[in-house]
Amino acid sequence: MNIVIVESPSKAKTINKYLGPDYEVLASFGHVRDLPAKNGSVDPDANFQMIWEVDPKAAGRLNDIAKALKGADKLILATDPDREGEAISWHVLEVLKEKRAIKDHKIERVVFNAITKQAVTEAMKNPRQIDGALVDAYMARRALDYLVGFTLSPVLWRKLPGARSAGRVQSVALRLVCDRELEIEKFIPREYWSLVTTLATPRGDSFEARLIGADGKKIQRLDIGTGEEAEDFRKAIEAAAFEVTTVEAKPARRNPQAPFTTSTLQQEASRKLGFAPAHTMRIAQRLYEGIDIGGETTGLITYMRTDGVQIDGSAITQAREVIGEDYGKEYVPGTARQYSTKAKNAQEAHEAIRPTDMSRRPASLRGRLDSDQSRLYELIWMRTIASQMESAEMERTTVDISARAGARVLELRATGQVVKFDGFLAVYQEGKDDDTDDEDSRRLPAMSEGEKLKKENLAVTQHFTEPPPRFSEASLVKRMEELSIGRPSTYASILQVLKDRGYVRLEKKRLYGEDKGRVVVAFLENFFAKYVEYDFTAALEENLDRVSNNEISWQQVLRDFWTDFIGAVNEIKDLRVTEVLDTLDNMLGPHIYAPREDGGDPRQCPTCGNGKLNLKAGKFGAFVGCSNYPECRYTRPLAADSGASADRILGKDPLTDRDVAVKAGRFGPYIQLGDVKDYAEGEKPKRAGIPKDTSPSDVELDLALKLLSLPREVGKHPETGEPITAGLGRFGPFVRHEKTYASLEAGDEVFDIGLNRAVTLIAEKILKGPSGRKFGADPGKPLGEHPTLGGVAVKGGRYGAYVTAGGVNATIPSDKTQETITLAEAIALIDERAAKGGGKPKRGAKKTVAKKAPAKKAAAKTDADAKPAKKAAPKKKVAKKAVAKKAAAKPKAEGAAASAARAPVAAKASPAKKTAPAKKAAKPAAKKSASKNG
Repeated sequence: MNIVIVESPSKAKTINKYLGPDYEVLASFGHVRDLPAKNGSVDPDANFQMIWEVDPKAAGRLNDIAKALKGADKLILATDPDREGEAISWHVLEVLKEKRAIKDHKIERVVFNAITKQAVTEAMKNPRQIDGALVDAYMARRALDYLVGFTLSPVLWRKLPGARSAGRVQSVALRLVCDRELEIEKFIPREYWSLVTTLATPRGDSFEARLIGADGKKIQRLDIGTGEEAEDFRKAIEAAAFEVTTVEAKPARRNPQAPFTTSTLQQEASRKLGFAPAHTMRIAQRLYEGIDIGGETTGLITYMRTDGVQIDGSAITQAREVIGEDYGKEYVPGTARQYSTKAKNAQEAHEAIRPTDMSRRPASLRGRLDSDQSRLYELIWMRTIASQMESAEMERTTVDISARAGARVLELRATGQVVKFDGFLAVYQEGKDDDTDDEDSRRLPAMSEGEKLKKENLAVTQHFTEPPPRFSEASLVKRMEELSIGRPSTYASILQVLKDRGYVRLEKKRLYGEDKGRVVVAFLENFFAKYVEYDFTAALEENLDRVSNNEISWQQVLRDFWTDFIGAVNEIKDLRVTEVLDTLDNMLGPHIYAPREDGGDPRQCPTCGNGKLNLKAGKFGAFVGCSNYPECRYTRPLAADSGASADRILGKDPLTDRDVAVKAGRFGPYIQLGDVKDYAEGEKPKRAGIPKDTSPSDVELDLALKLLSLPREVGKHPETGEPITAGLGRFGPFVRHEKTYASLEAGDEVFDIGLNRAVTLIAEKILKGPSGRKFGADPGKPLGEHPTLGGVAVKGGRYGAYVTAGGVNATIPSDKTQETITLAEAIALIDERAAKGGGKPKRGAKKTVAKKAPAKKAAAKTDADAKPAKKAAPKKKVAKKAVAKKAAAKPKAEGAAASAARAPVAAKASPAKKTAPAKKAAKPAAKKSASKNG
């Protein structure tokens, strides 16, 4: 038997089908251990020795893997094909060595870029060993993140009350957002004017031309700075005669973009689909791990964490065939396109993100995928197909026009573009971060040199330069990639952390730096400037990549970093909080103290009149207060305009014709429909809360109406027929089915979440149980009736899928699944399990069993035996102790493997409770035994 380890159970299930009975595929459920969140987990004084701790949730899974290895010949580590995947394989192997589960087993590492039968079986033929250099790079990265977080965050807490944390990469990403805020605030608009003339050819075709020169001098975009200058040019144009001087048409070719990398997928999904990066990655993970299509779970895309842009030769051939079939031979280039990345740190061995089967068109999957999965798959398919298509052929035309007004000669220019052959544009065109008016995309009418033109209209327009736009999630990811900040696989989590900690907020698809984020950045720029510099962060990433290439030791990278970093930390230790606040007060002054309309001192206290406003720190963060405290108790938030009233009417509800308003309430701002007078006596106006990440000042009528529409019905649950609703609660957006509430995850949208996604969230919540931590009961899927035990159901349990009837549970063997097992097969499994003594006795038998269990020395053998001991009335404590002792002694008497595994569980249970642990341990132990023997 060969044991194969992957990350996720869905992946394990799919791969197990591909490999057959000689393989058992088990899931690690991601990382199995990490650095404990306490001081000392990385010791710089001991050559950066790291203490790893097994995740309590992973302990049971690792025990299952260790048990499975007892009868196996080979351990195959098949985690994801990236640095994180390499690290998980290494962690699993190290833990198994510590458990002494590795004897004479052969250890192999395999990687596959797609979960298809061909990719998996091919990978099994080409095993290798764990890449030590990749593991070293992972350890260096993890140690750096730990050292920065656990060294810098406490300094923040002491010197800057209310600040939550700082991180090696997140702080630099935050600086990008906050620097953009500073640019916007410092920006001074500049006036300029444009003159655009509408002209007509002798054939009556109209087009627009822009003023670009006058009296032999060129006029740039900002050169006409006043209305007087614009008026002077207007008079000249109004009196001018127009003639075409030159017509220049140049052919141009536009080539397709490369297939998706992690970064470009996140950017395009944000621009075109409105997906947050975290949501994009979650959907991509599902498409990669596999979707049930035609009765078989199949991976639809290749691995989604990659910065490579090349694709496999067989996929290119298949793509070219699809292009020829769907678009015609003229769209297939003479030679296949090959791409290479410009990024310095790219892992070229990894393919770009592409469909696993190019002939699997998006239309063929629409009934099998939910809305978001379908849209993302279509985006990936189109980008991949377009990347192998013929270039688009354009003709760019420039027409220069002279405008003669007496002795003055003005120059105008019209530009346009004609698509002669659309090529890849027939399938795909990359989105833009900012909407711009592209004059080159306009089409011009036919003209020839010397032709006279007639003026139809003249637009003289005043403009003001605008500040740089705030980052969207797509443009921030793009900028981070350009600066080599972080890795593509971390972008989504970095953005999510910044939003979760309240350092930034996302409004109208733009990222705004919040006050607490700006204070943190100002603190770091003043006292830890080196560590939020873009070049320094990029250089550190480059060194980490050198570690993965075996060019430098990971300890050396850490030593070089730590020496200067701990010195900077020690320098600030003696600074008083007031000194820190004074420094930040001066740096953030333009942001905190807006100029007054009367020209007075912006720092003058508006309450007492003679005090000065300055930055102060409180339990919940920085704020502005008066220097005359406690005599004057004036305070306000950092942003001068943040105290504005939230009360305002947004418009009318089209259904009721009642006013929709944002109001300020005792517990915060909210939306209200109508007023008390609009409702019957005793009836209250309809209200809706405003999401935490939305500013009341940015709420518009359409959003308010959506909020008032909640809770909304998503659809009927496919199993119960009962409605599933979506709404907003005190803990955020949720979906509800009967009494089960499940919180929406990052990227889910309460207004348009689909039925499939809602059902998934409800099912996951049921499995987790009411606390969100414990494993709850799966309601299961009914299969039919057992001849004697009643209804038969198939369920998903903690230790795998099983069938149940009348209290008898039987594990489903590895060659069957919850979806494929039949009623007859389930009955056979249940009868076999019942014959071995499995299942729970009827209620009436409890007392009898309780009396007989100690005599038979069979306590804790099954769930049924363990529970009656609880109610052995006269000698309750003695009976419990006897049960516990005999459960622990049983392995020596019987030599049973299941009991041997069970004894330590009872021994390790809460020391304070001398009797209950043995009984509590019996139940899971029995389940494990059932899983093994069933």
